Amino acid sequence: MDLGFLLHALISSWNSVAVLVIFFAYLAIAGSILPGKLVPGVTLQDGSRLHYRCNGLLALLLLVGLLVVGSKMNFVSPTVISERGLELLSATFIFSVLVMSILYASGSQSHSKGSSLKSHITGNMMHDWWYGIQLNPQFMGFDLKFFFVRAGMMGWLLINLSILAKSVQDGSLSQSMILYQLFCVIYILDYFVHEEYMTSTWDIIAERLGFMLVFGDLVWIPFTFSIQGWWLLNNKVELTTAAAVANCFVFLIGYLVFRGANKQKHIFKKNPKALIWGKPPKVIGGKLLASGYWGIARHSNYLGDLLLALSFSLPCGISSPIPYFYPIYLFILLVWREGRDEARCAEKHKEIWAEYCRLVPWRIFPYLY
Repeated sequence: MDLGFLLHALISSWNSVAVLVIFFAYLAIAGSILPGKLVPGVTLQDGSRLHYRCNGLLALLLLVGLLVVGSKMNFVSPTVISERGLELLSATFIFSVLVMSILYASGSQSHSKGSSLKSHITGNMMHDWWYGIQLNPQFMGFDLKFFFVRAGMMGWLLINLSILAKSVQDGSLSQSMILYQLFCVIYILDYFVHEEYMTSTWDIIAERLGFMLVFGDLVWIPFTFSIQGWWLLNNKVELTTAAAVANCFVFLIGYLVFRGANKQKHIFKKNPKALIWGKPPKVIGGKLLASGYWGIARHSNYLGDLLLALSFSLPCGISSPIPYFYPIYLFILLVWREGRDEARCAEKHKEIWAEYCRLVPWRIFPYLY
């Protein structure tokens, strides 16, 4: 692929803009009218609480069903995304910049004193642009952080399904592609089954909505997490039975740790006395959970996430580093983020955090780090 072809492919077309507009319009309509559990968020500093309608799974299944019907009736091509991937990438990036420009401008003018919309301006424009100004900006009743991460996760699945359709169409479907697709489908469906757990994550409760999250949700998640699929579409990989079984084992362990840790944290925040692994939880200072996975490592969910990322790449073999971009990037990101988490927790919890660190010395990797 030469540079001229790449630059031309990155030029957005009206078709790619239309795909994005229809996608976001569907998410807004489905999110508003479909039934779903109304989950209260954490209590903010001013005592207020946002409520989140967790109907993402129903919205996703309905969307996939509509696309299947549309494909059967020749209203939409199942390979449209795989054939216009770079166009959609550039269109989504431009959309992210426009969204962040609006958020920056509106946040700078906000005079709200509430926790959700209060402006946090440091005077450093790059810092405020990247990390955001407001905690929970909303549009037409939608919490934009929750909306954007839902869009990113659904977009990832739609890209993968279009890649799968393209491989079937080209007659290049392989065991590696099936494994990659299967792992991603399980992971994404599991996310939406447990969508309410997202309401107690750091991104939702503490991170302001800046370009870091807007770009991360709308561009980074769908277009970089699917690199393995794009790579397998153009490269044939033959896995041995032992390699395939080992790959499944890595995915299973990663899934159990990731989902188990996040579930324990979510349940603990809702009910601090709930049993963890069948026993009363060990709690430090009445605030910090030190049982279950959180008694093994202080950021055990990161370990599960890293194992899952690795399992998505292993079906690609080891002939190229390109499919391993995601786990390598994620490792760097989570180590950096873990450092931020440690600093914030040490400042917030002080001696309680120090006691927790003494009790649970490992940060991410037990007996290693």
